[in-house]
Amino acid sequence: MYVIIVGCGRVGSELAKLLSAEGHNVVVIDRSAKSFERLGGTFNGMTLVGNGFDVELLKSAGIAQADAFCSVTNGDNTNIVSAQVAKKIFKVPKVIARVYDPDRADIYRALGLDILSGTILFAAMIRDKIIESRFSSYLIESKDVGVLEIEADDKLIGLTVEEINMPGELVVVMIKSIKGAMLPETKTKIQKNDVIMAIVKTDKLDKVRKRFRI
Repeated sequence: MYVIIVGCGRVGSELAKLLSAEGHNVVVIDRSAKSFERLGGTFNGMTLVGNGFDVELLKSAGIAQADAFCSVTNGDNTNIVSAQVAKKIFKVPKVIARVYDPDRADIYRALGLDILSGTILFAAMIRDKIIESRFSSYLIESKDVGVLEIEADDKLIGLTVEEINMPGELVVVMIKSIKGAMLPETKTKIQKNDVIMAIVKTDKLDKVRKRFRI
């Protein structure tokens, strides 16, 4: 893939190194040339100094052939404007913007932008570590749904996925067994030692916990 990354801070530089190590073509843009020092000596992509919403700079970065565009600077406005330029003007297939302000995240998602809110993710991760042992909302980055882990007990063994599902509240999406992980069908039966991974509505979590006694 051809990927353009705006922002060479901790996140941007790590992302660039990961993608570069995997063999992808990576261009990193930052307003400070010194920031490129974070990329180290193994990075073999291109670096450009400037703003991520500079149309001419983006053209020189090869945005016309870009498969993905990520704006991960420390400024919400820069990330949003850069993402909009990439999406609206250059029609980049995959555009992702980092947003710190959680109140802005939902607004920009409603505008059709693919937004990642580090604030929401990190807060959700800490909350899950403190409160829940088997429930993770940060995996989906939403306060409305999360992933719940359920260990199969005697009452679940032999039931099908269809019998376990709770329409509108809980849906089984994966089963981990001694043989490995699998994506089940509705008629798949739960076996001894299975661990069920399910998507659950956060506001139904108490009801789900009572049903499965977890």
